[in-house]
Amino acid sequence: MQLESTLTCPQCSFQATEQMPTDACQFFYVCKGCGEKLKPLPGDCCVFCSYGSVPCPPIQERGKDACCK
Repeated sequence: MQLESTLTCPQCSFQATEQMPTDACQFFYVCKGCGEKLKPLPGDCCVFCSYGSVPCPPIQERGKDACCK
């Protein structure tokens, strides 16, 4: 299981590699480039599934339908 994911801001394209929580979904993330507050896209459980290079640990482990919504 991969625990790091590179988030890409849809506003400014800034990228930051972050450690993903293993026990919860992360609903919000503030871009370190422009300050935009990111939230999951419709149908995604967390910012890593929407903007990350790697989906969150629950999705990696159990698949898309196993997310902690």
